[in-house]
Amino acid sequence: MIELYWLPKVEQWRERLRRLGDAGDAAWDEAAALAASRLDVVQTNALDATLRRARVEPPASLPDKPVRLALLGSSTMAHLHPAIRVAGLRRRMRVDIYENDYGQYWQELSDPEAELHRFKPNAVLLALDAYHLAAGIGAASSAAEVETALHDTCERIRACWRLARAAFRCTVIHQLALPLHPPLLGSNEHRLPGSRSAFISRINAELRRMADAEEVAVLALDERMARDGLAAWHDPELWHRAKQEVTPSAAPIYGDLVMRLVAASLGRSYKALVLDLDNTLWGGVVGDDGVEGLVLGQGSPLGEAFAHFQDYARELSRRGVILAVVSKNDERNALEPFERHPEMVLKRGDIASFVANWNNKPANLRAVAEELNIGLDALVFVDDNPFERNLVRRELPMVAVPEISEDPAGFAQTLADAGYFEAVSITDEDRARSGQYQSNRQRDRLKASATDLDSYLRGLEMRLLWRPFDRAGLTRTVQLINKTNQFNLTTRRYTEADVLGVMEDDRAFGLQLRLIDRFGDNGIIAIVIGRLGDDRDLLIDTWLMSCRVLGRQVEPTTLNLVAAAAQKLGARRLVGQYVPTARNGMVRDHYPKLGFGAIDGDPGTTARYALDLAGFVPRDSFVDVRQEGADD
Repeated sequence: MIELYWLPKVEQWRERLRRLGDAGDAAWDEAAALAASRLDVVQTNALDATLRRARVEPPASLPDKPVRLALLGSSTMAHLHPAIRVAGLRRRMRVDIYENDYGQYWQELSDPEAELHRFKPNAVLLALDAYHLAAGIGAASSAAEVETALHDTCERIRACWRLARAAFRCTVIHQLALPLHPPLLGSNEHRLPGSRSAFISRINAELRRMADAEEVAVLALDERMARDGLAAWHDPELWHRAKQEVTPSAAPIYGDLVMRLVAASLGRSYKALVLDLDNTLWGGVVGDDGVEGLVLGQGSPLGEAFAHFQDYARELSRRGVILAVVSKNDERNALEPFERHPEMVLKRGDIASFVANWNNKPANLRAVAEELNIGLDALVFVDDNPFERNLVRRELPMVAVPEISEDPAGFAQTLADAGYFEAVSITDEDRARSGQYQSNRQRDRLKASATDLDSYLRGLEMRLLWRPFDRAGLTRTVQLINKTNQFNLTTRRYTEADVLGVMEDDRAFGLQLRLIDRFGDNGIIAIVIGRLGDDRDLLIDTWLMSCRVLGRQVEPTTLNLVAAAAQKLGARRLVGQYVPTARNGMVRDHYPKLGFGAIDGDPGTTARYALDLAGFVPRDSFVDVRQEGADD
């Protein structure tokens, strides 16, 4: 059985489960805490059944709408539904599931009157088993027959992806097949054209290539099975009895893998890795042992393990995860290994937020979140001390705290297995994120040295580069729309198909804005979508910005661009909407501050504001604005 070993064991789990129905308004939070523990399949099913029986509902303040997940497959998947729902609960997401009638995935996708279309999923998982995919292939099949079958099968799958996206404009995930067929040749199985085992390997490889081209997320069960072993994932007896490709005992990890991808597509993956120092990044206590006494690097197995973990953290940073430090230490002592130890892999410049003092860890984690301008629910905290881990879990349940062993050799694998930083794509902005936070530190120093705000803003030498939506920036645009929660006036979520629809609509515009200053490139920092109505009101459907550029006159400068784009479409006024969520309270006064007048509603609820364009005068700012790619 595969364990969710990075999650903690919860005391009195059964007793807390029995009391769940009596928890009242606290039931959802209590259920989420139970879901965030090390559950086996029996506990997972029991928690799901209790939730459904007690009708535990998420609070109205939950930032995201329920996930409506359609499972479209060729095998039986009903036994996996509880684990998927519980994995969603672990991420504080409600999940409603639809599964097609057995084997009818193509028919239901193709029929607009099918129940699937009434369900209106916002995420689709296509899961085709190895027996289904290799049907008709056999040892007697010729190479030409196999090639034709491979091509036809892949094209049918591509058609399914496109049908799902066209019908539902949603995230599409494809589950790669488990390699279930026993080999006929052995190690040189690929030399037999009609080998079903080789055919599944080839089809999985081809589907990966296709998924990249089609922007489909991949659930790589084949790779996971290669680590865990086939017996952990598939029981031939249950296949023949019930056509269950994934065995029930693997349901908890299966549900977690599925919901990692769904959460990532919604921008709900974690953003920052916060690290303790002593006995986490090195062996020993720097305040007692000194830099020379630390166990780190070549010379001992333990020292090499710590260096390996540092290397993994640095690699995460290079792909876009923010690194921070929280340590109970004098800051001078804590910094010394970064500056003097020759075997340190991580350098001070890799750390976006460095907090070393004698305050408690929850307080310092709050300080990190505030400095980085991200939510506490975006933090993953790694600490070797069980007391500190349990304290943070109790005080800050929204922070992810993996249960790590005493052996640092397993730290990196634990983080990887937990999947906190799951992503469905990678962009240049992701890779540059660590450097952007270092540049922010330089901006803060400039601000501290400036005598007034105007001199600080002038000193930044800002350039705002804008361009309309295009295919080159499609991935980053969708990523920002789906993960920005704080400076986001409506928190509407867009798929790639939705963004393409804006690009093709001659009564709409989409703007992507990049900010550059003397300290570097901040990347794409704002997205605005506008739609012209028949009454010539330009509705600002989406306005979102990165919080790290607030207070730099980017908001009024963006308004100038929006007004110009609206006037080009013939609009008479701008209409902005504020839809409150649990996270976007910071922008409740955004439109009034920009001179919009209230139409209806109030800032505590959904409210609309308007700005007459007839008398609009562009706002002054210290930002140089130009179209990206246009000749100067």
